[in-house]
Amino acid sequence: MTDVLVAVQGGLGRLTLNRPRAINALTHGMVRTITDVLDGWEHDSRIRAVLIEGAGDRGLCAGGDIRAIYDDARSGGTGSLDFWAEEYRLNARIHRYPKPYVAFMDGLVMGGGVGVSAHGALRVVTERSRLAMPEVGIGFVPDVGGTYLLSRAPGELGLHAALTTTQLTGADAIHCGLADHFVPSHRLDALADALGRGGRDGDEPASVVAAFAEPAPASDLAAQAGWIDACYAAPTVEEILVRLGEGGQEAASTAKEIGCKSPTALKVTLRALRLAAGLPTLEAALDQEFRVSSACLHSPDLAEGIRAQIIDKDRNPHWSPRRPADVGDGLVADFFAPLGEHELGLGLTEWGAHR
Repeated sequence: MTDVLVAVQGGLGRLTLNRPRAINALTHGMVRTITDVLDGWEHDSRIRAVLIEGAGDRGLCAGGDIRAIYDDARSGGTGSLDFWAEEYRLNARIHRYPKPYVAFMDGLVMGGGVGVSAHGALRVVTERSRLAMPEVGIGFVPDVGGTYLLSRAPGELGLHAALTTTQLTGADAIHCGLADHFVPSHRLDALADALGRGGRDGDEPASVVAAFAEPAPASDLAAQAGWIDACYAAPTVEEILVRLGEGGQEAASTAKEIGCKSPTALKVTLRALRLAAGLPTLEAALDQEFRVSSACLHSPDLAEGIRAQIIDKDRNPHWSPRRPADVGDGLVADFFAPLGEHELGLGLTEWGAHR
């Protein structure tokens, strides 16, 4: 079975992630296929817009191939680094793509799924959308440009989403800047057809999508911004947890949820988002994420987190260190150390420097 279905419908190039049993989780081969197709379509005069969607009814994409990363982390391999390098380059490619790139973010959109959708020009969510960056739960840190996106959400909502791994609704995603339009899921097929016809008729893709869009429901996350902003404005993970613990029932419940995550990943994520907020481009954030991901691959928490959540599924990870207070500043800084000749280097490119 082909993992990425490629089709041309009128003026629309359609990319369908086609691993529905795995909620279309990305493999290295899928990343390469999408990259190659986008390269070809950029100079194809037939193609006026690109659409990415997921096969099945469970979601666009549940992330990357976690089991492969687990095997790599345990064996000391480098395959994950090669995968991340090509995946992050694809994320930047989507962000800069010269033709309208439309993403149907229906159902689950997690981790790598965010990377192939939320950097697009026209991002469509539905009543079924559930977006998340769940990395800290497996001893990892938000990547695929997630630190760039979440650091630019209103107030501290992005940091809350990163540290809790909470799933955002379509309305939440629009409020946080991860999506643009709300379209009921039963209208997506008609929207795709209209995008294909629009290529022949001369209608701009943005106008076509806007014609199908409806007002999004109220964002539940936005309604909680008061206590979220007050608690997460603290300078350290420890202080955030203290404020949450004293912030009322909902905040206290959130503190317990965060307390189950990798202490190292929590602290590195906090620093990553705070630094990403000051970075000028997505490419610069992806470069930073590549340094962090490289360090995570050799951190004990990544293999242990995947073991507990995905492999053995005992939901009882043994983090090392076990408490945020035991994660020193020096350890956190090590995750951001330059990689020398192994740097990703996206922020040094001409198109990255002039965003």
